[in-house]
Amino acid sequence: MSPKPLIPCCFLLAATAAFADEDLSCQTTLGRELAVDSPLREIVVDNPETIQLEAGTFEAQMGDEPTARMTGGVLLRRDDKYAGADSARNDPEQRALFLEGDVRYEDPGTQILSRSAEFGYDLGRIRFEGAEFSLGSSNARGAAEELEINQDGTLKLGRVEYTTCPPDSEDWLLQGKSIELDTGEGTGTARGMKLRFKGVPVLYLPYISFPISDARKSGLLTPEIGSSGRSGNELRVPIYWNIAPNYDALITPRLLTSRGVQLETQFRYLTRKNEGQITADYLPDDSILNQARHQVNLTHRTDFGRGWRNRVNFREVSDSQYFEDLGGSLSVSSITHLDRHVRFDYYSARLSLLAQAQDFQTIDDAILPTDRPYRRIPQVVLNANMPASFLELGLDSELVNFDRNVGVTGWRFNAAPSVTIPVRRPGWFFAPAIALDYTRYELENTLPGEPTELSRTVPISSVDTGLILERTMARSGRLQTIEPRLLYVNIPYRDQDALPVFDTITPDFNLVQLYRKNRFLGVDRIGDTEQVSVGVTSRILDVSSGRELMSATIGQTRYFDDRQVALPGLPVATSESSDYVAQLRFMLLDNVNFGFGHQWGTGDNGVTKSEARLQYRPANKKIINLAYRYRRESLEQGDLSWSWPLAKRWNFVGRYNYSFRDEQVLEQFFGLEFESCCWGLRLVTRRYISTRDGTRDSSVGLQLVLKGMTSVGTAADKLLERGILGYSADLH
Repeated sequence: MSPKPLIPCCFLLAATAAFADEDLSCQTTLGRELAVDSPLREIVVDNPETIQLEAGTFEAQMGDEPTARMTGGVLLRRDDKYAGADSARNDPEQRALFLEGDVRYEDPGTQILSRSAEFGYDLGRIRFEGAEFSLGSSNARGAAEELEINQDGTLKLGRVEYTTCPPDSEDWLLQGKSIELDTGEGTGTARGMKLRFKGVPVLYLPYISFPISDARKSGLLTPEIGSSGRSGNELRVPIYWNIAPNYDALITPRLLTSRGVQLETQFRYLTRKNEGQITADYLPDDSILNQARHQVNLTHRTDFGRGWRNRVNFREVSDSQYFEDLGGSLSVSSITHLDRHVRFDYYSARLSLLAQAQDFQTIDDAILPTDRPYRRIPQVVLNANMPASFLELGLDSELVNFDRNVGVTGWRFNAAPSVTIPVRRPGWFFAPAIALDYTRYELENTLPGEPTELSRTVPISSVDTGLILERTMARSGRLQTIEPRLLYVNIPYRDQDALPVFDTITPDFNLVQLYRKNRFLGVDRIGDTEQVSVGVTSRILDVSSGRELMSATIGQTRYFDDRQVALPGLPVATSESSDYVAQLRFMLLDNVNFGFGHQWGTGDNGVTKSEARLQYRPANKKIINLAYRYRRESLEQGDLSWSWPLAKRWNFVGRYNYSFRDEQVLEQFFGLEFESCCWGLRLVTRRYISTRDGTRDSSVGLQLVLKGMTSVGTAADKLLERGILGYSADLH
């Protein structure tokens, strides 16, 4: 993050429709440069402080106070800095050189034109009178009655004008008493400044600080102005504190007219082995709920080296409605559980180890205590894969204590050693495997008469085999593959009804599940089965780049018997086959990306799931996304989003997410972006349905961007980047 200090402007523009088209790339150079054919540019000197001088004519007077005058064009060089004028006069008493007539100055980041200048060669300082300047690194320019360049790279300007707009278009302009620019640090400060937009004074600023590069700098950041039905009008004024190169903080007072004043804080740190972030938000008195509300979020990471790492994550909110009311984003308002853990792990090519303590805060009151996740205090996971001659020896193991305020709790140990005999040859592979899954429980809080110690042992045998066939497509020079694959699995039945269910679920069937041996996720249940999963994938590859242009996959699992093992309350599975699953990805055209997934059953079962996504992107600012999602008896949604230029400087953005099942719009926003070479504007209006209580909310955002300096208004760019796939909010 490289925040930009800002001008806290509350005045926003009224209309932009009448502005004429212009090039979006501003040219702020002054257009007159020093002669490039001077021999001074080719002379190499050992001492960079040496001053080199070239002139058409020299006139010198010797004596107690010797003087020299140069005419016919003068050029001076000191390291990579150049100055030129029509004439010059040396004053030995003042240790200065006075330049007159068409004075020009250049260094790697600055260009100046002026009436006259004074060069103090002892201090390395140049003072200009009646100067125009251009800062190439930031595309900024301006004019000053007085301008001083010091050897340390700072520029001091008096009675000054400053903008990033081109000379013929001063859409925004800073005018004031003084500005100091530090080109080395990439920052600027100004005093007694007036901001004009389109010639109209909109703000007086006694003091401001702003960037002239991407360097981080303490100061005010972009204020965010918004409105919502839940909290009223909103004003956020972030304050950035650049504590050190590896430490910074963001302190943000947030005014919500219907709720009160909230304080948001964020602290970040980075060291050689550690990095992390601490966020704490506090609303002392919510006027609607009449209570204090808070959020705390801590993330930490340590890399010890040699594969060892540490992770810490802690999140807490004061109440279940916090994200809905104060989160400011639809994505966070749908959170139901907050993860908290302290984790140590190790990874190598053959071994992985995880040790952690994990807890959750459930923030959805609709979730019953018996349905909430268990605490894992502790959990240790060890996985190994060791090649031995023609064998591959594997081990998946876990020891975990499950704890919760209600229901059965206790320890679970699981170990699943395995042996695989892989045979891999060009064009095919064959991998038979056997495993023995052992699980033991030591339980507490069981019902009277129920056992507290349980165990289960299940053998698992499988054969995984496939072909990789390929051919060259003669006309296109592309490569096409046909990749059939078969997985046979045999797991005998073991009665597991007495075993608890701590973390095991039945996942949705998909292409990943097609080639998994256990139909359950988690080890509380090992599904009995004798089955064959068959699938085939075809790809088209670009030979020169290796890029996948198209892939298509279809597969199904066939069962030879009923599956007796089930989760509590669910029936025995008696189907002879799974649904068919298919997936298609299409990228044959450079500007078209298409993805399609479909799942359907046999007989009268019909379609189970279906989703499709199409993106058309002929240029950076031209994006159209069209998506469709279907889940039987659950959801059916259409989603359209776009970013499309209406004219050279105008861009139309929006999203429309509609539920066909509920016959209502879930979220919609529409906006206009205007961009000139030195400023931009975003206006976005949004309306959406709360994921928690189904109520509607709306908001309006307006953001003015002064390129090279700041932005003013609400952070509409965040909403657009989240809602429009492939959209970039940068205004260049």
